[in-house]
Amino acid sequence: MKSVEGVDLVSVFTFEGRGGNPCPIVVDGQRLGSSAMQAIAQHHGHESGFVLPATSKEYDFSFRFWVPNHEMEMCGHATIGALWLLASKNVLPSDVVRVETRSGPVTGFVRRDADAGASVEITQPAGKVTALSASQTEDVMAVMGLSRDDMLDLPIQNAVTSRVKTIVPIKDVGRLNALKSNMQAVEALCNRIGSTGLYPYAINDSRTQSFDARQFPRSSGYPEDAATGIAAAALSFGLLANGLVDRSDAPIRIFQGRAMGSLSEIGVRLGFAGGRAIGCLLGGAVQQMEMETK
Repeated sequence: MKSVEGVDLVSVFTFEGRGGNPCPIVVDGQRLGSSAMQAIAQHHGHESGFVLPATSKEYDFSFRFWVPNHEMEMCGHATIGALWLLASKNVLPSDVVRVETRSGPVTGFVRRDADAGASVEITQPAGKVTALSASQTEDVMAVMGLSRDDMLDLPIQNAVTSRVKTIVPIKDVGRLNALKSNMQAVEALCNRIGSTGLYPYAINDSRTQSFDARQFPRSSGYPEDAATGIAAAALSFGLLANGLVDRSDAPIRIFQGRAMGSLSEIGVRLGFAGGRAIGCLLGGAVQQMEMETK
């Protein structure tokens, strides 16, 4: 295991052994203050996860998350990456783990395979999906350089499980990958519409519930993410609301990072009780990475 000054680097949501979103993880985060955590995120230029002792007996661990510009309440790929790393170090109390985050409790489920190693899924609550107003829709289209011809005949919506993402239905993957982002304009737009990032998406293969998406974050300190679990979870409830996926626990596959040359795959399984969506499981492949040098 490659480690520098207590920082391990993993890639989460890899596709066929490549891509994914790099994530620095510190498994003994209690030794670090907030400024030191932020400095690690700034040094690596990625969302970073920090494992701390739980603050109550209800939890096994407490996790904190930083991007270069600020702390976040929740980060899906950092949570999955941290649990995978703890499992690989054999320090998990069990294969069902309760995690305390600033956005609320998260349960992680770890499966172990002698050949493939550990895999992780985490819970997210049922999503809420709200259509933007006509003026907000025009605002989003203007900032993204979109015309009606570029879009599916579906609304632009704010969707949330842990953090609000603005999901934008694009007509095809080619148009999706051609989008350009201006960080300052995206940040100002997201502040106006109450969002933490723009998440345009397109249908990849409706038969397999496969979609492509891109994430332009509000103020993370970089223009685009290669894989964003929380956004994929939010999108999945938008897809459900728009009739693009079945009302079942059949896997939803969301590909992200294609335009960045870092193709990633995020898996979501919706959960239902009495026909009502009650949450989802979010997961993906994880790999150890060589520590970056800067």
